[in-house]
Amino acid sequence: MAKNTEETPRKKGKAGQIVIWTLMAMLVLGLGGFGITNFGGNITAIGKVGDREIPINAYARAMQQELRSLSAQFGQNITFAQAQAFGVDRQVLQQIVAQTAMDNEADRIGLSVGDVTVAAEIQKTTAFHGVSGSFDRETYRFALDRANLTETEFEASLRADIARQVLTGAVAGGFATPAVVTDTLYAYIGERRGSSLLRLGEADLTAPLPTPTDAELTAFHDANIANFTAPEAKRITYAALLPETIADQQPVDEATLRAMYDDKIDTYVQPEKRLVERLIYPSQAEAEAAKARFDAGTPFETLVADRGLALDDIDLGDVGQEELGAAGDAVFALTEPGVVGPFDSDLGPALFRMNAILAAQETTFDEAKNDLAAEIKTDAARRAISDKVEAIDDQLAGGATLEDLVKDHGMTLGTLDFVADAQSPEGIAAYPKFRDAAAALADGDFPEAILLDDGGVVALRLEEIVPPAPIPFETAREAVTTAWRADALAKALSARAVEIKSAVEAGQSLGSFGIVDRTANIARDGFVEGAPTSLLQAVFAMAAGEMRVIEGPGFTGIVRLDEVTAATQEGDGPAALKGAIATQVEQALSQDALALFSNALTNEAGITLDQSAINAVHAQFN
Repeated sequence: MAKNTEETPRKKGKAGQIVIWTLMAMLVLGLGGFGITNFGGNITAIGKVGDREIPINAYARAMQQELRSLSAQFGQNITFAQAQAFGVDRQVLQQIVAQTAMDNEADRIGLSVGDVTVAAEIQKTTAFHGVSGSFDRETYRFALDRANLTETEFEASLRADIARQVLTGAVAGGFATPAVVTDTLYAYIGERRGSSLLRLGEADLTAPLPTPTDAELTAFHDANIANFTAPEAKRITYAALLPETIADQQPVDEATLRAMYDDKIDTYVQPEKRLVERLIYPSQAEAEAAKARFDAGTPFETLVADRGLALDDIDLGDVGQEELGAAGDAVFALTEPGVVGPFDSDLGPALFRMNAILAAQETTFDEAKNDLAAEIKTDAARRAISDKVEAIDDQLAGGATLEDLVKDHGMTLGTLDFVADAQSPEGIAAYPKFRDAAAALADGDFPEAILLDDGGVVALRLEEIVPPAPIPFETAREAVTTAWRADALAKALSARAVEIKSAVEAGQSLGSFGIVDRTANIARDGFVEGAPTSLLQAVFAMAAGEMRVIEGPGFTGIVRLDEVTAATQEGDGPAALKGAIATQVEQALSQDALALFSNALTNEAGITLDQSAINAVHAQFN
């Protein structure tokens, strides 16, 4: 009998979780009506493990459930083709094979459960409860009918699920983490280290970097030609009509400008405002007591915390005098930050803290006139372009060239070498829709009108594919010089770091060579700003007093390990962390044991799969 060569899948849930709840989730989510009831002929299984068949419907339902789960995770509908790309079909098949191997073993050893147990599970399943809140036979029948299951099929599946869980529990239960493992892992996780770091820069060199000669730059260019090679590009000709290019041609009159100014008067004329926080109390007495505490020296932040609130909870933002109601006069009478109250508010008596005065602002019509005109002209330009889009599209569909569009519609003609992953694109290539269209452009494509985000329109034509080519030295001189200097600086700083390290090891102070950053009690998963990840890796690999030179992109430094603090053993925190470690280890041991057991059962019993039946299931999802 053929053996299964695929790996046993990793168990997803806890070993003691009853599989029936997964099946119930399928029912509640509407798995019923999936429609896989007949695949043609007498096909009922996709294969066998030992003497136990793998039901074709079980595989189909498991696949459907995985698709639902994936769709929920991604927040969008995931197609079967996408799921296959993730390997979901293979994962589901492995899960079903592993479950069937367990069922086969349960059959072999005669493990089963009685009718009373099955009935109890059914009756306590909420998916089968009626309006009274208890088990209802009609609800039960309806749910099974939606899932294309008969009572006999479902109860047989449930009986097998429970038996499988008994077997699984016997294999995966009862593991205990050895104390030495817990203590060792806790010591590793809880250890803290303190270090000193001297960062080196160009100012720390004993001599300035030399000015490179043309010969040195040329040699560097040739030795690093991969860094000075233009990538493959699409040479694209485009015709574009952008609002900014025709905005100045759009007419605008004084009356329109004045009307627009009046419509936006709240933007241009803003009264004096205050930044205010409001702390509300249940009663006037409590509010007055809080104000007395504040006057006696209690920080306002303490009063806020005593109410179980954060400052964000009481922030009113910038408000006008009328918005503050009864507190308006007092708040606006303050000439500097302070607290007033209590005053009545819509939500009860409150203290008000004024944090800043925002002076009144007024932009006159004459001051706003140019900005308003630019806005009106740009809007008019967008409308003018919108009126042309259909004509442009029709003209292109009729065989017009980009050059025709330039002549007929005043569009601008240009050419660029487009690289899809170029950093900081400029000009027309900075438009996302232009980049998307350029990336998709292929030889033989006809130009079409593409609307841009700012209301512009563009059409593209592929001229040729420009292969990668070295950039001549003279063209790349500036970039070569910059790269040469960065390389020379890194080498010089590395040499200087070795010198300093030797001097400190000989007795000099690390601080005599510059400002030393001291980091105390940092954990393995800590972070040192501006330093490469290799810094902490080195710190936790060093012996106390040891120094190392640390290098990374744009970074050179010397680190010294000052102290090693063992993980603390006192308090509730260590006990909780040790408990979490032990739990994780026990779960890992349990899952590994179950995986090994399932794999052994599959190999011993043997597996055969009917690929045509599996393909029939897949076809239902396409």
